Amino acid sequence: MSKYRCTVCGYVYDPKDGDPAGNVEPGTAFDDLTEEWQCPKCHAPKEMFVKF
Repeated sequence: MSKYRCTVCGYVYDPKDGDPAGNVEPGTAFDDLTEEWQCPKCHAPKEMFVKF
């Protein structure tokens, strides 16, 4: 699974780690995150992330 970086603050969403603060289980693909999901660091919307 690919990682995604927030273009606002640089936070990296790694599917193998999930987002414990946002109650996202490890193994959750970025595409499976809800549209309401936000960067846990700066609260940027999901659209502000780029695949790398």
